[in-house]
Amino acid sequence: MVNRSAADLLHEARSQERAACIPEAVRCYEAAISTAERAGEKPILAEALRRLAVVLHHRNESARARELCNRSYKVACALGNDVLAAEALNTMGGLALRTGALEEARAHFLQALERGGQARELLARVEGNLGILANIKGQLVEAVRHYERAVEAYRATNDEHGSATAYVNLGIAHTDLRQYDWADSYFSKSFDIAERAGDVYLQGMCLVNHAEAHFLRERYDQARRMAEAALAIFDQLDSLADKSEAYKMIGMVYRDTGRPALGESRLRSAIELAVRAGSVLNEAEAARELALLMQMMGRNQDALGLLNTAHRLFRRLDARIDLVHVGGKVSKLESTYFEVVREWGQSIESADSYTFGHCERVAQRALAVARQLELDDTTQTGIRLGAYLHDLGKVRVPHEVLNKPGPLTREEFEVVQMHPIWGLELLAAVEFPWDLKPIIRWHHERYDGTGYPDRLRGDEIPVAAQIVGIVDVYDALTTARSYRPAMSHEAALVEIEKCRSWWSEQVYAAFLNSREAALPPDTRAPSSPLVTSQTP
Repeated sequence: MVNRSAADLLHEARSQERAACIPEAVRCYEAAISTAERAGEKPILAEALRRLAVVLHHRNESARARELCNRSYKVACALGNDVLAAEALNTMGGLALRTGALEEARAHFLQALERGGQARELLARVEGNLGILANIKGQLVEAVRHYERAVEAYRATNDEHGSATAYVNLGIAHTDLRQYDWADSYFSKSFDIAERAGDVYLQGMCLVNHAEAHFLRERYDQARRMAEAALAIFDQLDSLADKSEAYKMIGMVYRDTGRPALGESRLRSAIELAVRAGSVLNEAEAARELALLMQMMGRNQDALGLLNTAHRLFRRLDARIDLVHVGGKVSKLESTYFEVVREWGQSIESADSYTFGHCERVAQRALAVARQLELDDTTQTGIRLGAYLHDLGKVRVPHEVLNKPGPLTREEFEVVQMHPIWGLELLAAVEFPWDLKPIIRWHHERYDGTGYPDRLRGDEIPVAAQIVGIVDVYDALTTARSYRPAMSHEAALVEIEKCRSWWSEQVYAAFLNSREAALPPDTRAPSSPLVTSQTP
């Protein structure tokens, strides 16, 4: 690099960066900076500092990246060059965006527009970043508008490579909008340009994101081929977070095409790489996808453990690093949670033909009572999930006891009374985001102190456990058993009235109000009373 001008070194650095020769690019940028400083070429110095900041940020050297970007801004300001100063502001906004400082990012972008928005190249980049900001907030249609304005500005300056970057973002947005034909078109346009320009990283981004669009359309062969091609590129670049994304997509394809062992291997690789890269989003999403595989394989405890990990990571993320709408991700995750828990609850019921659908009914009715009490959304979610799993411990109760055609003996009832404790033992290794375990252990406790397994009394019993307890009794009374027919709604309420000391007045009243608000027509005749003390 001896005797080369700062401008030549800057051009070479940019070429090496696009070719994914990152160590060489870093050396060229550093040489350009040193040469420009010696020669007093301030405009080249400002640009070399800014470009090196971008490269180092992609290598997770964010602190040094911010330092270089601030230097670039100061050099540009000293020159009085508004465009270079605005470029530095835009890059500073991008760095803030990637670390979740959304208001700081927005402020930098607006300052960049104010200072240098007359430059169409800059305008294009800022519009692209504003599109990413809209995407974080889940405003996909607004994001598309920003990306389209970015394309328009890039075209006005004949910046084909810039257009390709905007096309990738448009492809991702249209995939999220389920507009797959548009997504295909944008990914293909971007890949063609990236290939002509020799931009290997951009090719990889096109491939891995296009693979997701194919996956969602159940075009599994195309999805796998593209993800594997992207993996080869990211392996060459040693980009751990991007390799994680490619492995995740390959694992999802194997999972959904009936090859669970390969799917598990690839998804675990995705998690490992995400952890090494510090990519919270990639780790969370790979954990969720592996949880779905565990569910398909009937490994429900493993599935719940992975979902808990994903939930914790999404809550940590809060749109911090990976430019996503976190609220939407958490909502999708919680839907998966319900699917796994509901399926597990149904598998419990399969051992007792007389109670099929019991957990689903208890969950829905418990939710209705919780709403009557105006409990917050988090508590309602915990009650619903706890209701699905409240009888988990019954898998350890002998089949002949659960289905005995008649009253249980004292010894048999003592076995049944162990199911809340057994349920907690089965879930001992699972840390839930919601407070489910008190429901599982104490839904058979009674306000008057006559319940089990711990003989709690009064307000020692959590409201959530009381709610599940009262609707559990109601469902048991109104469901046919091996030893008696189902009671009518009216007959069940008479029996529950006799036992109202089992629950607080608040919970009892909410239960009655919820039944009146949502009671379906009941054509069953009143039945003979049940021995309620043995309702398991």
